[in-house]
Amino acid sequence: MAPSFLNGLRRKSKTSVRTDNSNSVESSISGKRSKSSSTLSSTHGGTATPPSLTNSQSGSNLPTLNGLNGLPPPVRPTVATSSSNRYSVSGMSGLGSPSQKSSIPLSPYAPQILSIKDNTWVYQKVLSIYGTIADPATQALEGNLTVSRLDDAFPNTYWPVSESHFKALVYLSPGPNRLRFDFISPKLSNSNSSNPIHSSYLTLHMMPSLSAPPLQLVVLLAKDSPATFDAVPARIEREGNGLETAIRKFRMAAYLWQAFTAEQMYRNKLGRRAFRMEEEWVTGTSNYRDREMRIMRSEAKVHVVRCSKTVAELRDLEVAQQNPNARRSGELFSIASEAVKGYFQPLPGQKQYVSVLLLDAHWDKSTQTITGHAALGGGGGEIQLAVFGSQALQSYPSCIEEVVPAFTDCTPTDTDYVANDCNESGSNWEAANIGIGAHMHETGHLFGCPHQESGIMLRDYVTLNRSFTIREPYSTRTKSKGGLVLPKDECTWHRLDCLRFKGHPCFALPTDPPRQSDDSVQVWPVDNGNVIVTAASGVAYLEIFTQGDDLCHFWQEFGDGNGNGPIQKQVVLTEQELRGRLPEDRKKSKLKLSIKSIAGGSHEVEDFGQLASKASRFKLPNGQLAFRSSKLGLSQMEGSQPDEVVFGSTVHQTKLMTCVRVYHGFALDGIEFFYEDATSQLFGKKGGEAGGSEFNLGM
Repeated sequence: MAPSFLNGLRRKSKTSVRTDNSNSVESSISGKRSKSSSTLSSTHGGTATPPSLTNSQSGSNLPTLNGLNGLPPPVRPTVATSSSNRYSVSGMSGLGSPSQKSSIPLSPYAPQILSIKDNTWVYQKVLSIYGTIADPATQALEGNLTVSRLDDAFPNTYWPVSESHFKALVYLSPGPNRLRFDFISPKLSNSNSSNPIHSSYLTLHMMPSLSAPPLQLVVLLAKDSPATFDAVPARIEREGNGLETAIRKFRMAAYLWQAFTAEQMYRNKLGRRAFRMEEEWVTGTSNYRDREMRIMRSEAKVHVVRCSKTVAELRDLEVAQQNPNARRSGELFSIASEAVKGYFQPLPGQKQYVSVLLLDAHWDKSTQTITGHAALGGGGGEIQLAVFGSQALQSYPSCIEEVVPAFTDCTPTDTDYVANDCNESGSNWEAANIGIGAHMHETGHLFGCPHQESGIMLRDYVTLNRSFTIREPYSTRTKSKGGLVLPKDECTWHRLDCLRFKGHPCFALPTDPPRQSDDSVQVWPVDNGNVIVTAASGVAYLEIFTQGDDLCHFWQEFGDGNGNGPIQKQVVLTEQELRGRLPEDRKKSKLKLSIKSIAGGSHEVEDFGQLASKASRFKLPNGQLAFRSSKLGLSQMEGSQPDEVVFGSTVHQTKLMTCVRVYHGFALDGIEFFYEDATSQLFGKKGGEAGGSEFNLGM
């Protein structure tokens, strides 16, 4: 048993620790925050002390400084300050940035992250953020924002602050990412110090969506290609124009697509969704330090594929968008599709999503055309494909540090060496918009997006720069001097594009429920002019087209079970309700519907008015009323004829259907229904493979 006088000393020591005031050295070392310490409002993303760090560091076993004598610790001396007209935080001058366990009040000029909150989970590597300094309505501060990781796993990046607004890109690694944001301005105190005081902190958790199919990136070369791309001599001297440079630039462009898309999905309240990309362990290319020090990192994989054509053959294939006299428009797409299919060799049912950069695209000054280039997206079967040329590749950033310089470079386009694509690339930053943005447009087609009335799938990508920079420079396209660009000024994915992405397998999140294998949509009329729509996965939304519409201007959304209303597996539609969504001048127009399921399926109703009318009803021989379903198939093949079947088992309920036989080859030819009395009914024709495929119905 310990001597009794030691127990007394121990009790005194514990008492002295518990009664320390908040300014004691003991409290400062142990990481406990004073109750008076301030943090950012909960409406902002940044905080002075990320909870994840505080919890792990508080209650440490550091030795106390007051010993065993029970004496109170010394009081921290106050810091004298002089009056000044410069913005400063009282009592903080010269102390440096408040540490994450400091009780010093947060600077009112600490960066406020508005686009994301602390401890948020995200699912892509490069994140786009937006924020402000102080109150932009009362102060228009200029300066710079430094973004750093507390573990130094990625070098610091620097972003301009204009009129108290900023935008930045953050490179994330799987797991927790503890970030620090420092604002530096000549108008604020301590800005010339190596440890500025205007700081905030943010912890983000990144989880890659490894269960979703990736978007594959491919650089396609001719079989005899020198693997170079068009660039002016000064660029070639500074950064090269070979394959290694092309891969870095294409990879960075894909990261920008990803960051842009995730932010757009979040703004549309559909989760921080973005496609993922296959990765490989290589020398990092996303920052200068990795290249110089040869640091290995997991980066988006860019496949290099050679096709069966020569450079001369590819450059002879001019697409119709550039040359109305093109002899083989679209053949480049077929060549790329064949090469990609041969490279990945997908098995039946194994779909690949591939975005291709045609490196041998070339500006031909003599004919004023871009040869070896195609801007197309789509596909079918096992390959969904987007292709785009490299004519603007020299203007792309090759790493995060080059993003702002690339989108603010006003160097005029030298058409002796490179193209002024569509006469909208009169300067380097505008060329970057066209190249990166138009390729993202074609990748949108790859994911099933049609053209839209606005956004990337129109041609709004000419302002893609606004999503990554806070000020726009002079534009040769619009002859405008530019200025501050806020989130409301940015280009977008259209709402309908975002809804498509929500149901696409490439955009699935790890937190999503298991994906429904049945993506089908069924539509049939019932009594009183009603039409019932059902989908096993739920009805997501429907697009409404009036006569003559090439683009969708009107649509109706249903619940998705993720905060946007409950999933609806059955929906009743009426013509009156649908027409009520149209303006007066279109309410009497013929209505076409495209109905989408939550799992990504689609069903077209060419004439909703006819489907809901008496034309869809008829009487069966037994006097019962029957309804015609919405027509299946497109009937676009030569020799196609409409066919209609009334199931015998419906008229004679004692008659049992036992088997369904499908006749098919490259396409569906017919369906035959067999009954237990050895009779059958044929829908379509007996074609394709002999005997067809038989499906027996269980008893």
